[in-house]
Amino acid sequence: MSQSTPDALPTVVIGAGPIGLAAAAHLLERGIEPLVLEAGPTPASAVRDWSHVRLFSTWAEVVDPTAEKLLAPTGWTRPDPDTYPTGGDWADAYLQPLAEALSDKVRTGTRVTGVSRSGRDRIVDADREAQPFVVHVAHADGREERIFARAVIDASGTWDTPSPAGGSGLPALGEKAASDHIAYRVPDLNTPAVRARYAGRRTAVIGSGASAFTALASLADLAKADDGSGTKGVWILRRGISSSTFGGGEVDELPARGALGLAAKAAVDEGHAHAVTGFRTDAIERDAEGRLVLVAEDGRRLDAVDEVIVLTGFRPDLTFLDELRLGLDERLQAPVELAPLIDPNQHSCGTVYPHGHRELSHPEQGIYLVGMKSYGRAPTFLAMTGYEQVRSVVAALAGDTESADRVELTLPETGVCGGAGLFDTPYTEGADGGGCCAPAPALIQLGAPGSAQSSASGGC
Repeated sequence: MSQSTPDALPTVVIGAGPIGLAAAAHLLERGIEPLVLEAGPTPASAVRDWSHVRLFSTWAEVVDPTAEKLLAPTGWTRPDPDTYPTGGDWADAYLQPLAEALSDKVRTGTRVTGVSRSGRDRIVDADREAQPFVVHVAHADGREERIFARAVIDASGTWDTPSPAGGSGLPALGEKAASDHIAYRVPDLNTPAVRARYAGRRTAVIGSGASAFTALASLADLAKADDGSGTKGVWILRRGISSSTFGGGEVDELPARGALGLAAKAAVDEGHAHAVTGFRTDAIERDAEGRLVLVAEDGRRLDAVDEVIVLTGFRPDLTFLDELRLGLDERLQAPVELAPLIDPNQHSCGTVYPHGHRELSHPEQGIYLVGMKSYGRAPTFLAMTGYEQVRSVVAALAGDTESADRVELTLPETGVCGGAGLFDTPYTEGADGGGCCAPAPALIQLGAPGSAQSSASGGC
């Protein structure tokens, strides 16, 4: 595409996931030409990678209203708004039709490799804001191309950059060498080959969020199946266990999210998984039989496991934005104005204050990180948050400041509590004498089959 006046250029949207496609729909409604660049072979490629996982949001909460208006002339009908789609349902019944409605405005097999200002690296000030953005892309067939844009909305997410097992944020020693027995996604245990990998095996699950809950519950279901005898889970937590460990339970305003935490708790209570607290993985070694041995920073060694599932969150890939002047929080790698609203060191639940284009802006005008990527390393992102983000951002790009500033967003409260930043927080509930220190790291079983222990429904 040749360079022309900035206003005549498209706005490039990076990523054809739910937030990127919604951004394109909002741009069209505002009369701004969108161009969506998707690295994967199909729209919503990342969502399709977890097609077996059920969302804890209903259809009513995962369809963008403006996108729905774009779909209406095609005869599209939203599925039952009170039901919970899987990732596959979301992709097939909504995201794919939306991409088709956007037609040639969505390009797949097109990976963005760099974004800058035309003729200006990040050092140059002169006439910078008058220059269009230049987006370098690599096509699946090896071709390279540059595309000029009036603005860039990065909705590429974080799916391709999962965090490692290592408690320091770096891969544990031996983690890469053991990669043939490590997964960084929730496995699909309905797939025969995957099911056989975990059936009858001892698997460590590292993480404390919704993905870890899903994996623990899935392993427990496998353990109870005829072909899963002997399946055991070892749940590795970097901090202690409290009443909020399993989320909001019955008081979660997203019932499916609360039920997910309770299912994970049941997996532990029924003896299908044991929890190891205060364990920050430093190394992954192999025993004489080739099984994996997790070693903590304090030197503790766990009994060998056959497989490891690492679900310690995700982090943004910022490498292709290196020539832009971004204002990112030094801890979360989220926009500096947004970071305090979502910082797990301060916020222990999924509640997020309303935010829009102002919190998402950067020193480099015209570039916005939205969706999961805008959260950097923070957890608990909801689709409805991203839809409100792009509504506000697109209004700002259209010059409608009044609408852009009128951010209205009410999120369900409670949810999965305590981000990774809180793993050192002392827990005193139930502690002898109410001591000020975190519970001693230990291999524990929270309950036995038939235990009368009450569910963790206290929330935040």
